Amino acid sequence: MDTTLAIAYLGVLVVLLAGVTWLVVRQILKARSLESVISDLQPKLQKEKGTPEDYYQLGSVYLRKKLYAQAIALFNKALKEGGDNNPEVYNALGFSYFSQEQYDLAIKNYKEAIALQDGYVTAINNLGHAYEKKKLLPQAIEMYEQVVKLDEKNENAKRRLTSLRKQIVPTA
Repeated sequence: MDTTLAIAYLGVLVVLLAGVTWLVVRQILKARSLESVISDLQPKLQKEKGTPEDYYQLGSVYLRKKLYAQAIALFNKALKEGGDNNPEVYNALGFSYFSQEQYDLAIKNYKEAIALQDGYVTAINNLGHAYEKKKLLPQAIEMYEQVVKLDEKNENAKRRLTSLRKQIVPTA
């Protein structure tokens, strides 16, 4: 019985170690992938003028690395170089500002993204979140309602909508 218990514990330990190893290797590969993009694009953009897609791609990597100021600069360059018709750039720029708690600038950029692509669920949801942070609850509710109308399976928007509706108390 003691041998069986020891083997069971050893088996559980091996499984846990394998799981942790897998998670660490996955994280290392993800970091290497991001660093690869940086090492490819950064020197290129320092030497020559890049395309809007180059600036957007590098800005997205900085955004994932939570380097918001650098991401904002690159997204603005993407817009300046002709990416001003790309709603994803405006959405990413809005998210960068949102992450720095600059909600007014985030709202402005989310609205630009939505103006360029009607029904852009991600930007509408992000706009609702920014309104929520600014305590503009009726506007936030309106955005989340749009998200649910466009994407009935969006559990995040449904949850936020339910929560916000509970916060609004009708005046009598």
